[in-house]
Amino acid sequence: MSMNNPPHPGSILREDILPEMNLTVTEAAKQIGVSRVALSRVLNEHTGISPKITLKIEHWLGTDKGGRAELWADMQLDYDMWQARQSEAA
Repeated sequence: MSMNNPPHPGSILREDILPEMNLTVTEAAKQIGVSRVALSRVLNEHTGISPKITLKIEHWLGTDKGGRAELWADMQLDYDMWQARQSEAA
């Protein structure tokens, strides 16, 4: 288990994926098939990435381009577990 805070999946989308694809939040939300508000909440780390959204990302990016749903779900779990451990330790 990593001792460092793992990234929230939203930060990966916000800092890496969307800029690389030259997409706005609105354009990305439309392509992914979620509301702009739902995507914005994930991007800004106000909510976790749901299994439903991970599947939409998989269809959107494709498994060959890093879109595998389990990858995104695992990132969310790593982030959540790290947060829980910090709360537990505090």
